[in-house]
Amino acid sequence: MTAETPVADAVVVPVIDAASSAACLRSFGRRAIPTIAVSEQEAVPGLRSNYCEDSVTTPDPNEDLAAYAETLLSLASLPNVRTVVPVREEDVYVLAKHREAFGEYVSTPWPDLDRLRSVQDRVRLFEAATDAEVATPETATLDEWDDWDREVIVKPRYTVRATEYLDGADGESHAQHSSTRFVAPGTEPDRDAVVAEMNHVPLVQEYVPDSDEYAFFALYDHGEPVATFQHRQRRGYKYSGGPSAFRESVDIPALDAAGRRLLDELDWHGLAMVEFLRNPRTGDFELMEVNPRFWTSLPFTVCAGVDFPYYYWSLAGGTPPERDPDYDVGIAGHLLRGELLHLHSILFEDYPLVERPSFTESVGDVAGSILRHPRFDYLRADDPMPAIQDLKNVGAKFFGR
Repeated sequence: MTAETPVADAVVVPVIDAASSAACLRSFGRRAIPTIAVSEQEAVPGLRSNYCEDSVTTPDPNEDLAAYAETLLSLASLPNVRTVVPVREEDVYVLAKHREAFGEYVSTPWPDLDRLRSVQDRVRLFEAATDAEVATPETATLDEWDDWDREVIVKPRYTVRATEYLDGADGESHAQHSSTRFVAPGTEPDRDAVVAEMNHVPLVQEYVPDSDEYAFFALYDHGEPVATFQHRQRRGYKYSGGPSAFRESVDIPALDAAGRRLLDELDWHGLAMVEFLRNPRTGDFELMEVNPRFWTSLPFTVCAGVDFPYYYWSLAGGTPPERDPDYDVGIAGHLLRGELLHLHSILFEDYPLVERPSFTESVGDVAGSILRHPRFDYLRADDPMPAIQDLKNVGAKFFGR
């Protein structure tokens, strides 16, 4: 198939404040695959892309997840729509919950709700990792953890607060936006306050110091890998970690093996980003979480040679790639907004268990890596407006409109 070949089947793409949406629109647009961009926001970078052909305003899933699901289903029912792309946890949750209804109209290359719960409920996820012989940090629920003399983190148990996941939960399902807390030895957090903030009993996990973050990315077809990729994160949004601001492609057999063992154990179907920390003491890749949708660093994955959006669309049409695609190893790329946020975190944020790096040295590291590896998630000469909009959004966030 060439870039000029017109294709009839369209794809619905949620457009959020992440580069994954722009990467999907660009990938589909280069191949003349029609897209329907959907968003509850107006000033998101992807909507400014040259490849954004048609857009629809949706309800905000943070406010009314059921109405958001209804809108996606109504778009899926349009003629010549092949599938829907998940770019956030809420997307894949509503697609999985209503998988049978979506299946009446479009192909459904995503997991059913029970299998999705096995990764959006981290207790279940770590149980599956144990069964798959994948290493994990010591983890327990807040009510079960009793050793506060260690360095630990507190993180949400669920990535979506779904009524199906929490027994006896009241109200509608909604997004889970609580962040990780770093807890110094000898400090026990206020249990009631943490539970009130996260709306459930969260997890406590041993902190793995001086660890490197790695990820195994995959598209699976009913338990069989279709395409895979690996990267090592060099800098995150925060100096403590977080989403990727600068990363390099790697090919590590042990990382590949750990990712595949876990997804094979889950009999996975659909997209997955399997995040690991590499324990500096043991060298083991220790599981942190699984994101069952497209990831924020997707543009770099495509740049390295694995066009996951196109493979996802192809799988939805019954024609996945015949073999796991090769990719360029040892290249690196940036999200400029992420680099700015990383430097901002050094100046203005504090993480008790993480040593604050030198701001001056970090500026030099960022500048040097940009010169050596001039690849960017948003910035492209043939499609400049998403990068401009992204930087405008950063300025509005920190300096006001």
